[in-house]
Amino acid sequence: MLASRTLALLMAAIAGCMAMQPWRAQAQWWGSRGPVDFEECADIAEKAATKEVRTAALSECNAKFAGRRKLGGGYTYFDFMQNRKFDIAGPNPTPEEQKHIDEQYTAYLDNQRRSNIAAAFAAKQQQLLRASLKTEGERAPLVTGSTGKPQAAASDGKRIKAAGCTGNTLSCEWWPKLSEGIKDLKKALFGSSSNKPKRS
Repeated sequence: MLASRTLALLMAAIAGCMAMQPWRAQAQWWGSRGPVDFEECADIAEKAATKEVRTAALSECNAKFAGRRKLGGGYTYFDFMQNRKFDIAGPNPTPEEQKHIDEQYTAYLDNQRRSNIAAAFAAKQQQLLRASLKTEGERAPLVTGSTGKPQAAASDGKRIKAAGCTGNTLSCEWWPKLSEGIKDLKKALFGSSSNKPKRS
């Protein structure tokens, strides 16, 4: 009875080993010597018997090697987050190379943020300029003096003198509106400036 139980366990162990063998063969599909880079790995994967095995093997190559061979030698790494390539020494970035790539990504994000702020600022300026031009166009029409040249209406002249302006309505009325718009934009982007300590 003990001998038959031992024999049954031995048979189960052998069957288990035989069942594991195809899995191990698939896990090491490239053979005894592993590939040195993506291109060599992909060449081996292309020789797979079925399309499913070939697809799985190429996916494994992609996960194992981040870099791609360059024509003149060396490797390049493509960072899709920055849409940019980096030269690297081997088939995968070293820790120092990865640190450099990460630092460049941080700088890239800062530049993107600055560009977005500048675009928002330019859009606000355009909006203020259009509003200012529209306001000026809706004012009282210009009257023609004895010289035949257009002159501002009397109410415009009084308002300009009261503001201390010398007659240039763009500089007297457009700049304050633009300045107010810039303040609003800064407040929207960076928050209220009342939290900052006052300088003495």
